[in-house]
Amino acid sequence: MTLDPLVAALDYGSVLIFALTGALVASRAQLDPVGFIFMAAMTAVGGGTLRDLILGQPQVFWVARPSLVVVAAGAAMVVFWTAHLFESRYRLLLWLDVFALSVAVPAGVGVALEGGFSPIIVVIMGVVTGTFGGLMRDVVGNEVPLVLKQGEIYLTAAFGGALTAVTLAGLEVGQAWALMACGLVTFILRAGGLARGWRLPVYRPRPPRNR
Repeated sequence: MTLDPLVAALDYGSVLIFALTGALVASRAQLDPVGFIFMAAMTAVGGGTLRDLILGQPQVFWVARPSLVVVAAGAAMVVFWTAHLFESRYRLLLWLDVFALSVAVPAGVGVALEGGFSPIIVVIMGVVTGTFGGLMRDVVGNEVPLVLKQGEIYLTAAFGGALTAVTLAGLEVGQAWALMACGLVTFILRAGGLARGWRLPVYRPRPPRNR
C-alpha cells in the first residue's frame, strides 16, 4: 500500500473514533444534539487541524475532505441515541481513546513523512495529532485531561509510537510498515497503562535544604 491512501484511511479512522469519544463526553455533560456534534467534531479534527496549520499544508485535511465532518456528525448521533446502553461510559471512553490515539499518531506521522520533514518534526506532529483533539475535548467538557493525568502513559505512548515510525523509516523498512508499527507500539503502551497499571515515575517535591 502506498502512503497516500494509508494516511487517508488513518485520518478517517481517527476522526471516527475520536468523534465517538467526544460524543461520550457530551453525554456525560448531558448536552443537546448540537452540543454532541460540536464536541465530536472538535475532538475528531482538533489534532489534525493543528498539525496541518503548523506544517503549512495547502488545505486543512477536513476542508479538503468535508466528508470527514459528516463522519464525525454521524458518530455523534449514534452516541446520542445509544450512550445510555452502556453501564460505564467513562470506561468505554478510555478504551475508545486508546484506539483513537493508536490511529491518530500514525496519521500525523504519515502526513509529516509525506512532506519530507525532519525526524524531530515528524515525531512532534505524531504527538500533536494524537493528543490535541482529546485535550480540547476534556478541557471543554470539564473533564480531567487524560493527557495530563498523573503518571498516565499517554504522551509517552504517542511519543513512543512516533519515534518507532521515524526509526523504522530511517532504516528504510518502508513507510507503510513504519506507520503500522507506530500504531501497534502506541496501542501497546497506552493499553498497558490501562489494563496493567503501567506508570511512569512522577515528580515528588522534597523539603528545601537549610543550606
